[in-house]
Amino acid sequence: MKKTPGRSGLIFDEPLLWEKGKKGRHGMSIPASDVPAAALPEALQGAGPDFPDLSEIDVVRHYTRLSQWNYGVDSGMYPLGSCTMKYNPKINEKVAATPELAAAHPMLGDEYVQGNLQIMFELQEYLAAITGLPGVSLQPAAGAHGELTGMLVFAACHRARHSKRTKILIPDTAHGTNPASAALCGYKPVPIKSGANGILRVESVAEVMDEETAGIMITNPNTLGLFETNIRQIAEIVHAKGGLVYGDGANMNAVMGVISAARCGVDVMHLNLHKTFSTPHGGGGPGAGPLCVTGELEKYLPIPRAVKDGDTYRLDFDCPDSVGRVHAFHGNFGVLLRAYSYIRTMGAENLKKASQLAVLNAAYIKEKLKGTLQLAYNRPCMHECVFSDGLQQEDKITTLDMAKRLIDHGYHPPTIYFPLVVHGAIMIEPTETECKEDIDQFIETVKLVVQEAKDNPELLRQAPVMAKMRRLDETRAARNPCLCG
Repeated sequence: MKKTPGRSGLIFDEPLLWEKGKKGRHGMSIPASDVPAAALPEALQGAGPDFPDLSEIDVVRHYTRLSQWNYGVDSGMYPLGSCTMKYNPKINEKVAATPELAAAHPMLGDEYVQGNLQIMFELQEYLAAITGLPGVSLQPAAGAHGELTGMLVFAACHRARHSKRTKILIPDTAHGTNPASAALCGYKPVPIKSGANGILRVESVAEVMDEETAGIMITNPNTLGLFETNIRQIAEIVHAKGGLVYGDGANMNAVMGVISAARCGVDVMHLNLHKTFSTPHGGGGPGAGPLCVTGELEKYLPIPRAVKDGDTYRLDFDCPDSVGRVHAFHGNFGVLLRAYSYIRTMGAENLKKASQLAVLNAAYIKEKLKGTLQLAYNRPCMHECVFSDGLQQEDKITTLDMAKRLIDHGYHPPTIYFPLVVHGAIMIEPTETECKEDIDQFIETVKLVVQEAKDNPELLRQAPVMAKMRRLDETRAARNPCLCG
């Protein structure tokens, strides 16, 4: 390997704006006021913050430097397993910024926003085709919000059947938000251990599934990056007891266009548009987690939904069995626009190819790094592969040490210590958007870090040593958090 992406060099320091400002500086020219000056009431004098005086270049350099401290998928490979961080094509941003679409007020009548409603309707149809589940709501604002909405649909269905259900089955390889989503709807989570091969055993589900259980929340592929090959038998067991099957679609990027969730026996599934359908991810901004359901459960979906009458589109509010609203207006429309653009520009063939390449890239990393890192499950993986620090134990080097050292070499660390079923887990997901050359560079960098662990273990225990911030005391931060700002 010639070099790693990380290079020592200029790391700008940057003070707070209050420290940077100097009285008398201006960032803009404001026209002279034609309103007579008036003194503030005495009660308001001195109230509030004293905002700093800054020039234009002060402000530009401040935010430019802050942005250079950040690392995102536009900066380089983001191998964050369990949370697909694929590249967002900029054409989707351009489409979402189309003034005629972006500037439409959400309270305009249906006749004035036919284009917007057509996009919503067609996106519903596309997501239904991808999952095999005909009923779709675009309202949920994120993955966990989609889970919560799915549990509300579960509850509504069981109420309509006059069936009292108090429990929900949750495998140890499910996503971490599943138990909370179920508990918010009054269900008691019942954990199920995965088998020795990393997937659910049919017998384990049969032992705990009864008439008081609302159903199961299953992530497939699961958080070990393995496909739950017993999904149909598990669904049959749950259905035989009157339960429903929830499919957590956060890992759909591995199977999009390859499997039908409906044929797997799934009744309800959310999709993380920021993971599979290439919309912006994280940063505290809006997301989207549409919910897809079977025809039987469609009447319980949130209102409103976009429908088509002849050549006209409208929002349908007349759904007496609906769980009601879960979002103001129509969901996060700008995010939905980006997903619509991604699906249209890719087409069915390339959506499937994206999943195939995501699996290929993860399998390539698994094969290249096994032996360098301890492989948790030596069997075919899907979109991500899970290693551990087992081979580094003799040098007293931990997963955290290696993750921190990767920062020095220019990489955001993979997901670590999750899933909990693997001690010292290192979960890597390259996605389909990384080329072989960049993946090879990442693989060689991991091997370099492992070699450093043998040659200079003290260096790894201190890492990162070239980053803006050195290693923080995370244990102390967790036990004594500073919440006052």
